Amino acid sequence: MRPKAIDVKPLEDYMLLVIFENGEKKIFDVKPYLTHKAFEQLNDKALFNTVKIDGLSISWLNGADICPDELYNNSKSISE
Repeated sequence: MRPKAIDVKPLEDYMLLVIFENGEKKIFDVKPYLTHKAFEQLNDKALFNTVKIDGLSISWLNGADICPDELYNNSKSISE
């Protein structure tokens, strides 16, 4: 079972630091998504920085979101 995201912070270069309920910290790279229509507006850094926890995953003020499985499975674990 995939753990739930409990915190997210925008980083430089369109990366996100995501903290999961099991204590894992992972980096999710949004850059590959920015060419897709649903994510184009996130090229605006001010909008990108509005990322927040939304239920089981994350979303932005413009309605763009990342599904929980995509977020967890396609992010890279980091060590403290």
